[in-house]
Amino acid sequence: MNMVRIEDLQVFVRAAETGSFSAAARELDLTPAVASAALKRLEAELQARLFIRSTRSLRLTSDGERYLAHARQALDALASGQEAIHRDKQRISGTLSLSMPSDLGRNQLMVWLDAFQQQYPAVNVQIRVSDRLADLYRQPVDIALRYGLLEDSSLIALPLVPDNRRVLVAAPDYLARHGAPQTPAQLRQHNCLRFVLNEVTHERWHFQLAEADHTVTIHGDRVSDDGEVVRRWALTGAGIAYKSRLDVLPDIRAGRLIALLPQYTTEAAPFYLICAHRLQLSPTVIALREHLQACFNTYLQPEPG
Repeated sequence: MNMVRIEDLQVFVRAAETGSFSAAARELDLTPAVASAALKRLEAELQARLFIRSTRSLRLTSDGERYLAHARQALDALASGQEAIHRDKQRISGTLSLSMPSDLGRNQLMVWLDAFQQQYPAVNVQIRVSDRLADLYRQPVDIALRYGLLEDSSLIALPLVPDNRRVLVAAPDYLARHGAPQTPAQLRQHNCLRFVLNEVTHERWHFQLAEADHTVTIHGDRVSDDGEVVRRWALTGAGIAYKSRLDVLPDIRAGRLIALLPQYTTEAAPFYLICAHRLQLSPTVIALREHLQACFNTYLQPEPG
């Protein structure tokens, strides 16, 4: 036995309720020929005649009357199931698996995610903290919070802080011992704290002044694939770091790190919420994005005075 088509059931029920094929066809936005074919297909599937037709009337047979209650029940059940799915999708709940960068993740995002879960207690989170770029097609991750412009144009990137940039920083202790560079070229004379991303060492630092590009290849005695390690080295006075402003903003405000070469435009480091396709933009993900945007807006507000 083949499956009965939902469309055929709809034609049958509406024709029974209106007493007219043409009215049923109009309500379902079908042609009379398509509606008639649907009924013939249903009768063939059931091996029963459902209507007695005449030029002026359309009425149910005894088989049709018996089947009508079951057809209505089936359509109601399908509608209820669709409504349940829609209702669940609208609820902010479920498990959210995400990856985030090490430094900003541990020191800011974790706190903000705690607040998100307090607001929406039906949400569970699974977190991967790593500076490696998550492969959203292979890893069990729904979304990634990450820096940088996308190379894969098929991914969906929602900006959180699109105008974020790197900032050159060093601890007061380091500057007291070694002095502050006045130009990017002078960085060659300093111990620069390098960062590795996807097996590539970030050791060509870019700056711009008056539309002129200044790129310098730096050197140093320390390199790490963990952004938080690089920031901690800078805090201990081990050298100069070129970090996302989002990572070091509290340190700059507290005077633990000093921003260097402020007259130069630094490298862009936009921060995004990324997912593999738009179907993953559930109400929970959209609510998380709105929550994080509000947190970033507060975080980036200039301090009074």
